Order: sequence, then C-alpha cells, then structure tokens
Amino acid sequence: MTEPVHAPLRLLVTGGAGFIGSGFVHWLLARDAGCSVVVADKLTYAGDRANLAGADPGRCRLEVVDICDGARMAALIGDEGIDTVVHLAAESHVDRSIDGPAAFIHTNLVGTYTLIEAARTVWIQGGRAAAAAKAGSTMRFHHVSTDEVYGDLGPCDAPFREDTPYQPSSPYSASKAGSDHLVRAWARTYALPVTLSNCSNNYGPRQHGEKLLPTVIRHCLNRTPIPVYGRGENVRDWLFVDDHAAAIWHIVRHGVNGETYNIGGDNEWTNLALVGRICDAVAAEIGADPAELRGLVQFVSDRPGHDRRYAIDAARLRALGWTAPTPFADGLAQTVRWYVSRAAGAGLGDHRRIGLGAA
Repeated sequence: MTEPVHAPLRLLVTGGAGFIGSGFVHWLLARDAGCSVVVADKLTYAGDRANLAGADPGRCRLEVVDICDGARMAALIGDEGIDTVVHLAAESHVDRSIDGPAAFIHTNLVGTYTLIEAARTVWIQGGRAAAAAKAGSTMRFHHVSTDEVYGDLGPCDAPFREDTPYQPSSPYSASKAGSDHLVRAWARTYALPVTLSNCSNNYGPRQHGEKLLPTVIRHCLNRTPIPVYGRGENVRDWLFVDDHAAAIWHIVRHGVNGETYNIGGDNEWTNLALVGRICDAVAAEIGADPAELRGLVQFVSDRPGHDRRYAIDAARLRALGWTAPTPFADGLAQTVRWYVSRAAGAGLGDHRRIGLGAA
C-alpha cells in the first residue's frame, strides 16, 4: 500500500447526519483515534440526530447549518481548524428530483459552490494552506458524487471509468454532475486541494425509508405489496456503506491531489433479483416463508428517464490499495437484521426515523 499523502486531524463532514455521512462518521471514529469530526447538517427529512447516536461526544459534534450559508461554513472551517472537508451533503432521491428539481439545484450546485468558496477563503486566501505546507501539513477537500453522472449502460457495455463522458439523465444526476465540474474548476483555477469520488448504489443501516432496501424490508414486514418499477430489469451495482466509508478514507489519505476515483462493489443485480434476495434475507431473519414474501412483488409504472444499468470499474482505486471486503450476503444480512431489530423495538411513530415508515 502507498504511504499516506495527507494526514487528517480535524474533519468537517457535511451531511454527516444522513445515511452515508453517519456511516462514514461511525466508521472513522471507530478506526482512527487521532481524528475529530464536526458534522454540518441541515437536518432535512433525510438527516437525523439519532443517526449519530453512540458517536464519542468528545470527538464528534453536530452543527445544524445549511451548507448554502457561506459565512457559517467559512467560520466553521476557520474557527475549528479544519484540515479536511468530506462533502456528502446532497439531495439524492431521483424521484424527488423529478417532482421538484429546485431543491436539488440549490443544495447540490449552490451548496457545493458555497462550500468550496468557504474552503478557498480560509485555506487559500487566508493563507492556511501555505502555512500548513511550511509546517509539513496539508489540506484536502473531498467531494463525494455518484455514478449516475455517467448516464446509463447497455447490457454488454463496459463499466463506467473515471474518463467516461458525463451524460446525466435526471435533475438529480445533472445537479451532481454540475457540482463535480465546480470542484474540478476550483482545483484548477484556484489550486484548491481536492479529490473526488463517484460511487455506486449504497446499502446498509440508517438508510432513509424512501430508498429501495428499506422499502422492500418494510413491505415484507407489513406483508404489503412491494412496488417494483417496470419489469424490474434495471441493473445497479451495490456497495455496502462501510466499504464506501473505507474507500472515502483511503482516498482522503492516499489519493492523488486533483484525481477522481470510482467506488463500486462489483456487485450487479437487476432490481427484481435484488428484491428477491432481500425477501429471502428478511424471511431468514424472521422465520417467514420466502415464497410468500416474494409473492408480494407488484410491478408499477416505470419512472421517467429510468437509467437501464450502472456498473463501476474501480481499478484505479484498487491500484491505490483499496478493496471492498464485505461479501454481499453478509452485508445484506447485517442490513436486514438492523432494520428488523429497529422495527421490533419501535413504536409506530418511530418507523419513519428508522427507515421503516411509509416512503
């Protein structure tokens, strides 16, 4: 493995009360005792203080703030001595972006612009980066994006590479593509020290109930119809959230400044096949009949512009020394167990918070 090129001590994690953000925070605090984290989260419907439960309060603090508030973000980066920003805050649900694209443009584009300007103001214009370099230290802004910026693939097409042209299909993916371009432009024009990553679909604990896995688990537990778009033939590459956290940390510490890294699970499933696997995992966890749960599948009208297939070529990141160690069966079982245990101990009013409310 290559030697680290950046040694983070004080991190700002935007969107850290959300699904992937909180997963990253918990993973990091459990593995690097030398780091402390400030979480910046607006606590929209997709964020929850409870997602940070158990995080060491001496090393992790939540600031409820909108990333579009430039003065607050600059103050946080400056006053807290932040040397590393991990930018995860985003509106991320494709269906919501189709129904209401404005919020996605505001958060994903304006928010990213505001945040990189705040980092530039403190680190570059304020001289922090130069002073740190003299002291043998570094700064780094890591921007987390999605494979959806690349558009979609045919059944026999090679997986997305970092040099695959952008062809976003939805307001969500278009807003993320724009944010990627902004970060790269600030790196080139203003010498902002950045790395970027584009990941495949994540699954794991703490995911909001509107997403596919929590939705299927919820309907299995309630014995209600499981909605599947079209004929369930769309293909996605699935990545366990802890493996994504490990990849982000590896890039932050080892990645080449200005470089982009794709993160994938080498784990492609059609939506219908995945739903079947989830039904089987829920059945195994609660002692139900798998055939009964699979029989709940109900095909519904496809959404507009639904991408056919995503697949990630993560060779560049593997060459840097990262691997995705969690077998899919193990990650799925952990995920199902987490949701089932929360459902068993929660009242009806808690179901949305734990990802099991109506989506």
